[in-house]
Amino acid sequence: MKFVQSQNFEKFRNLFKASFKSGFLVPANTFDNVEGKFPIGFYIWNLNEAKDIEAFLIDLYDVNGYLGEKLIHTHKKGTFLIDWLRNFYDKRGGILGYLRVNGPDVQNNIGVFITSHPTENDLKKHFVYGITIKNIIQMSIYLAVRLSIKATWLNDRDQFLFPKDNFNNDKEFENDCLTFTLFNNNISSKENTNHWIPFTEQEVNAQNKFESHFMTDFINGKIKVEEEVGLFGSASSPNQKREFSVEAKAVFDSGRELWNYYHKQPNVNVNASLYDIREYFQGRNDKGRMNSKSDDVKYMELIGELRNKLNFLADKIKPKIYEYEFLKE
Repeated sequence: MKFVQSQNFEKFRNLFKASFKSGFLVPANTFDNVEGKFPIGFYIWNLNEAKDIEAFLIDLYDVNGYLGEKLIHTHKKGTFLIDWLRNFYDKRGGILGYLRVNGPDVQNNIGVFITSHPTENDLKKHFVYGITIKNIIQMSIYLAVRLSIKATWLNDRDQFLFPKDNFNNDKEFENDCLTFTLFNNNISSKENTNHWIPFTEQEVNAQNKFESHFMTDFINGKIKVEEEVGLFGSASSPNQKREFSVEAKAVFDSGRELWNYYHKQPNVNVNASLYDIREYFQGRNDKGRMNSKSDDVKYMELIGELRNKLNFLADKIKPKIYEYEFLKE
């Protein structure tokens, strides 16, 4: 699939000129000794009809037989989601965290996350970009669009693309993506100030004041955003109070219950992030990895409910990912 879809094979496609006639896709793990869940394609090309490879329909099969058809798209450099995100890089604003990016197809979603402390290797390879007040919405859209889509054998090589402009006026979509990101990141207060607490001290009965109230101030429109105005310096634009969908509010409600439960525990870190809360209850194994479960039954109930609500929110975001052509069906 890569030589048809990937940006890294554009030079090959400039040389390989042929007309697609027929073909089919099957899951890789239907072959002996192959465990990966990705598509393998068999193609028939007419080399006497020299033409650019364009979108084409291909048949789908698995161990149970015929599944239907899939439209395969080819893409050129400059048309990927990362090309859209580059328009919002901000090297001068105060850093709230870092977005770790990865290759533009679904299989690379596992390497996409938000952290407060990137590795030196990721910094050197330019895999991370600073999140500031100017681009937090765009960075959240990038993360939510990618992580709302679960990898399957069939979409594994699908490419995330430069979206259509019509999503810019969809504030509900923006706020859904922000909500998804607030409760789906690796920010830790142990490394830097945690600016990502989505609640006030009163809402979660915190034992002391938070170091940062950035996120609740941002959500409530209390922070102005400085915008560049060419030769004439900069100007402030209003940041309006954000209104959330029913699904997003349900995520906030579940998160609030989890934060409340955490702050009832003795001697907790008042500035804890969701990542810190998970670590507190789940602990780490002898290899330093966070355990997947906790012995605290109440915590497991609360984190399970939060994850369920996040899944519902992801299901709401998914149709817009295709509507705005972040991915093509």
